[in-house]
Amino acid sequence: MTAEIAYPALYLKRGEEARLRAGHLWVFSNEVDVKRSPLTAFEPGAPCIIIDSHDKPLGIGYVNPASLIAARLVQRGIAHAFDRSLIVHKLNVALALRERLYAEPYYRLLFGEADGLPGLVLDRYGDVIVGQITTAGMERMKDDITAAIVKVIKPAAIVWKNDASVRTMEGLPNYADIGYGELSKPVIAREGGLEFRIDPIGGQKTGWFYDQRSNRDQLAAYVRGKRILDVFSYLGAWGLRAAAGGASEVVCVDASASAIEAVEDNAARNGLADRVGAVKADAFDHLKSLRDAREHFDVVILDPPAFVKRKKDFAEGRLAYRRINEMAMQILAKDGILITASCSYHMPRAALLDAVQQGARHLDRNVQVLSQLQQAPDHPVHPAIPETDYLKGFICRVLPA
Repeated sequence: MTAEIAYPALYLKRGEEARLRAGHLWVFSNEVDVKRSPLTAFEPGAPCIIIDSHDKPLGIGYVNPASLIAARLVQRGIAHAFDRSLIVHKLNVALALRERLYAEPYYRLLFGEADGLPGLVLDRYGDVIVGQITTAGMERMKDDITAAIVKVIKPAAIVWKNDASVRTMEGLPNYADIGYGELSKPVIAREGGLEFRIDPIGGQKTGWFYDQRSNRDQLAAYVRGKRILDVFSYLGAWGLRAAAGGASEVVCVDASASAIEAVEDNAARNGLADRVGAVKADAFDHLKSLRDAREHFDVVILDPPAFVKRKKDFAEGRLAYRRINEMAMQILAKDGILITASCSYHMPRAALLDAVQQGARHLDRNVQVLSQLQQAPDHPVHPAIPETDYLKGFICRVLPA
């Protein structure tokens, strides 16, 4: 049976196909011609053919009438159905890039829209895959996705970490469980020659943040023989890599007790416990107490959670970025290094740099930007979808005026 016969049509209003023809994959609800194809006629996640106002098919996608993003394009043209075979093909294409980039099987295997499967993220930890589904269309295909992963990767286990808040907007329940196989041993992330034990079910996101790996690769040039403060440390990725790069002392700070336990466990696992300490504290409060105690560090690393989760949070979030960077600079030694990042898509790169500069000038400091940071190449950017370009940051030298 062909896709053209199998799937109902979703018609766009006149002129609304331009963005899709330019490469984007999303159809918003106000772009649908609801007279020709009422959204209420579709079940959440149902496959469809997306057709322009001139009756020319653009490709295969899926629909969710309850979502602002009413449809997502999965495949251009109508020669291939949205089925297990297509998912296997796209997985193989994604895998080819990662195997070219990395010597070991530890990476983001698939990055949603950028790899042609919107609503699906897969991280690989050796023979364990941790996946996250964020749309009704992909949830509907979960069994086929599982089968495709088993065929391409042959993992020991697949964990579904389906607890992202965006699922609520898609009308989906939240859950985290083992979807295939079993976890017979601890799940490990490997990076920079180190091993980190992760919690794929109870941890943050999919357990690890591979997106910062290429940025952490730059640490060694700045940390040898230095005192390092890693704020918002989570499992200690930045801090432990700094210690492995020759730092004389590393202090990791996180508000989560389980994260602090993990830092200590991972430091011991890698033989770094003698140079890595961990403190459970609120980042802002701890920076203030360090300033009051006149403590100083040669390098301060700020890798916070998103302060600007929605566009309407921008003003408040921008202020938070300025505050945290200014506080970090107050405990930097002379000629210190500030490594600062934002994973907020709604916080533009220029706005983050402006927050750093404003904080510096308020303290009568000068900043030199030594390197601009972005997400690792296993998180490729889709040129037509700005939302895929979310991570930004800077390595800065901070000097007295």
